[in-house]
Amino acid sequence: MVTLKINGEDHTVDVSPDMPLLWVLRDVVGLTGTKFGCGMALCGACTVHVDGMPTRSCVTPVSAVGEKKITTIEAIGETPSGKKVQRAWLDLEVVQCGYCQSGQIMSASALLASHPNPTDADIDAAMAGNLCRCGTYPRIRAAIKQAAQSESTPIKGA
Repeated sequence: MVTLKINGEDHTVDVSPDMPLLWVLRDVVGLTGTKFGCGMALCGACTVHVDGMPTRSCVTPVSAVGEKKITTIEAIGETPSGKKVQRAWLDLEVVQCGYCQSGQIMSASALLASHPNPTDADIDAAMAGNLCRCGTYPRIRAAIKQAAQSESTPIKGA
């Protein structure tokens, strides 16, 4: 048994220590916003924050998390940077198929939390590990820039 702090709540789970965090989140806890993409930390679809750092949950064993705080796409909008990123994503209609977007938003939110005014090089470096098969990269970059320049505003219906 291990207790994980996920989105501000404690979840006690009975899993193998080598079980990837992705499957604990999705299959045991029921938070399905984090997606399985490649299983090798190459695509970024499974990105979550562990103590604020973007982390590929598909290759992170639950035993490596310990008492660190996990934030998933379900709660990123409660953070200042996450709220700004989500607002910009909606304003600029970034999403096409949407499969990669939770990972994209998680990486972008971590970037803005650590670099509130990122350069193009900062954006490239932070987002390099997130793949989008639809090719929405120009909209992703524009949304990150907009989020960096914006004040947090509520998302309608949220």
